[in-house]
Amino acid sequence: MSHPLTRVLALLELLQAHPGLTGPQLADRLGTDVRTVRRYAAHLRELGIPVESDRGRYGGYRLARGYRMPPLVLTNDEALAVVLGLLAGERLGMSGTAPAGPGALAKIERVLPRTVREPLAAMRDALSFTAGTVTAQLPATGVLLTLAQASRSRHGVALRYRSWRQEHSERVLDPYGVVFHDARWYVIGHDHLRGALRTFRIDRIASVAPRDATFTLPAGFDPVAHLTATLAQAPYRWQVEVLVDGPLGELARRLPNGTATLTPRPDGVLIRARADRLDGMARLLASLEWPFTVHSPDELRQSLRDLARQLTAAADRPPEFPSHRCGAP
Repeated sequence: MSHPLTRVLALLELLQAHPGLTGPQLADRLGTDVRTVRRYAAHLRELGIPVESDRGRYGGYRLARGYRMPPLVLTNDEALAVVLGLLAGERLGMSGTAPAGPGALAKIERVLPRTVREPLAAMRDALSFTAGTVTAQLPATGVLLTLAQASRSRHGVALRYRSWRQEHSERVLDPYGVVFHDARWYVIGHDHLRGALRTFRIDRIASVAPRDATFTLPAGFDPVAHLTATLAQAPYRWQVEVLVDGPLGELARRLPNGTATLTPRPDGVLIRARADRLDGMARLLASLEWPFTVHSPDELRQSLRDLARQLTAAADRPPEFPSHRCGAP
């Protein structure tokens, strides 16, 4: 193809954001020459995009007056999935280059319909992440976006909540922030029913509706710091100690923030953690590529054996139908 698609699209983006740029200016930004810019502009015209150019000292390229790119057709769920992926990559340090994520996010927001764009912009401003490698199922999109919008606009919400005891209640909450931590979603804020700061798991919120009443965020409040401190004080059934023969820095990046303490030793890194379920701890340890030794509890060894049997059974299980390989008759 004589017109590299990425540069043609980059030219279109420049024309939308900076109408009137001259050929030399566009060539400089695209890393090419003026003659190639003319070819790219001609290719956009072939695609039905009206690119105009004015000759002379003050001439330049622009899209025809009144022309607008059609809205990006994404459902709320699809748009939220894309935005969350970009935000996670940016805030957890997984972006390939520094401006790539924010630039892509800005482009997506610009072409989305307003009804989708504004809730997603609120999500960008309200959401925080902690480090972790475990994926989680996304809560109901409407609930998550409503909480993010309310947090950014400083409006209270009314919600229906189900506790871990399966008790249902109706709450009025001033949402201070939304945090993704250790494969779960949380909202932290002032609970009017209890008259105190509370943390709610978003997957247990059955419904949420914005209220007219506004609130003021406490000065210096950090949702991530509050959440990790709260979870660190929660009672757990098991106290776990495991020695891992791996690099401290990489382990710190791989383990969910706030769930374990890491102590370097001559023979490895000692991990101290608390857990409600040992099968989850076994899966976490199995996901690491370094050898490890269980110090306590002994019950964790049985959980690892159970996991090993499950994996072995899965590896030995024959397929129900014959596999079809490329080139097979």
